[in-house]
Amino acid sequence: MSMINSETGAAPRTELAAAGALFRSLGDPTRLAIVRLLAGGERRVVDLTTELGLAQSTASSHLACLRDCGLVVGRPEGRQMFYALAQPELLDLLRAAETLLSATGEAVALCPNYGTAASGATTEGGVCGE
Repeated sequence: MSMINSETGAAPRTELAAAGALFRSLGDPTRLAIVRLLAGGERRVVDLTTELGLAQSTASSHLACLRDCGLVVGRPEGRQMFYALAQPELLDLLRAAETLLSATGEAVALCPNYGTAASGATTEGGVCGE
């Protein structure tokens, strides 16, 4: 799938559905924080709850979303599950996002619909798809 059609400059909506789902899965600050921690290596749910100050159920819900989207995998070891990033390309996407945020002076944070002051912009709410 190409995000931009080189002939017309835009891809049909149906071609962009998967990209939209990817960005929605990463659109929650808590999921981004989890991904950032997993970029440093495997973590258990208890590690994530401790490092991010989350409830176990919240961390598990966000991990399930990321796993269902194919971005995170779990590796059982005894009675524990160790989570890691499934795709190293995700790190490239995050680096590109950091570069874009830096280039725009993080102006997106001022966006009235999705910025940090927009209603519903929380760090511990929502589940996958919300």
